[in-house]
Amino acid sequence: MPIELADLPPIAPGIATEQLVGRMGIEIVSASLDEVVGRMPVAGNRQMFGLLHGGASGVLGETLGSILSALHALPERFPVGLELACTHHRGATEGWITGVARPIHVGHSTSTSEIVMSDEQGRRTCTARLTCLHRDTAPGAA
Repeated sequence: MPIELADLPPIAPGIATEQLVGRMGIEIVSASLDEVVGRMPVAGNRQMFGLLHGGASGVLGETLGSILSALHALPERFPVGLELACTHHRGATEGWITGVARPIHVGHSTSTSEIVMSDEQGRRTCTARLTCLHRDTAPGAA
């Protein structure tokens, strides 16, 4: 049975300040079983030539796709990233990048999402595909 975004497990107190999402300025705008929308600033996430770092797009894509998988899999199963593929279409030098994750496949043991990222003018900057494995036990559990 799917869960709501507010029902996702809390981050362990000892690592709450270490979360990459916060360090990169990623904000979750909305979340449902059909799509998860989030955004990230270009500022602070650039590579040496001033463009949005491709790895930052990967982090945004994996974050949104993982949340989507979690909404479908939890509380019975625990999703972990298995494969991430990103195609970078154009650079971004300022503003915000918005990502929209939608399910391609949701099964018992895996789920795959497509994440489309666009700049503030609506131009596609990156398309990512994330496949998550749905584990029987929580990551880190003995």
